Amino acid sequence: MIGSTAVTTIERFILDQEHKYPEATGELSHLLYDIALGAKLIAAATRRAGLVNILGAIGNVNVQGEEQQKLDVFANEILKNALNHTGRVCVMASEEDDAPIPIPPEYPAGKYVVLFDPLDGSSNIDSNASVGTIFSVYRRVSMEGRGTMEDVLQPGHRQVAAGYVLYGSSTMLVYTTGQGVHGFTLDPTIGEFLLSHPDIMTPEVGKYYSVNESNYARWNRGSQMAVRGFHGDTPERMEGKNSRYIGAFVADFHRNLINGGIFLYPADAKNPNGKLRLLYECSPMAFLVEQAGGAATDGVRRILDLQPESLHQRVPLAIGSKADVEFVARTMLEFGTNAP
Repeated sequence: MIGSTAVTTIERFILDQEHKYPEATGELSHLLYDIALGAKLIAAATRRAGLVNILGAIGNVNVQGEEQQKLDVFANEILKNALNHTGRVCVMASEEDDAPIPIPPEYPAGKYVVLFDPLDGSSNIDSNASVGTIFSVYRRVSMEGRGTMEDVLQPGHRQVAAGYVLYGSSTMLVYTTGQGVHGFTLDPTIGEFLLSHPDIMTPEVGKYYSVNESNYARWNRGSQMAVRGFHGDTPERMEGKNSRYIGAFVADFHRNLINGGIFLYPADAKNPNGKLRLLYECSPMAFLVEQAGGAATDGVRRILDLQPESLHQRVPLAIGSKADVEFVARTMLEFGTNAP
């Protein structure tokens, strides 16, 4: 028996959402298509990486001080080339580039700003584990021209769209425009993202916690006590959870978004300001998780309220199910942020 043939492509879904707003120009819709195209190209590259010599390191170090992988550079160029000629973007910024990425002079500048981490979790590439792409979209604040640093350094609550792409056993794109969170799975037989997870809501209390516990000795007392709570060491304060940690933010976040849970990357003695990037990782995921009923803080402060001070600013992060994030905030305030 053949099942239903009714499918909703990402293009149809975005158009249906656009029709709910008569004032919409369609520019943001087309920008999301551009990002989806880039995601398809990166997905194709990750599937064939071991066959076309784009695994491994290239010997360069990016602005974050991290060794660049071949696929990092490839994904970065794909996204830049998917966006720089469309007339919809005035400036871009990437975790892989030390300065904002201007739109080439031969192309018109648009009204949107796009920031991205082209390949999150790239250290997992050679071991064939999950990796992902994170993106964030803002309206420009400058009045004209190619876009400025002011356009890029906007607080997360000004985002008009954000999302991620997970390249794993299947390729999935999850995004929000401030009207809920929706997930699409790439059907490789037809080359289209199809709606598979409409109106995602994350459980208020999660079953998992995700954190790199090898850093435990370097955390402050508040972070240590919060994770002890998730262990089940303080049942009067928090019911224990199961530990799950892949080491790729997108993959850990996605599992916790769907099933309920919290991802933490606290500040530590080695990274006193945290390790994850505010603009490329924390703000877009915070916008998305809040739209799904969750929460995101730097331990105490709401991520979306933080004013970026620099292009590659790092912050601590607690993100996921709302009750779990609130438990971390209460614990941090009680036990403080002093070094252990």
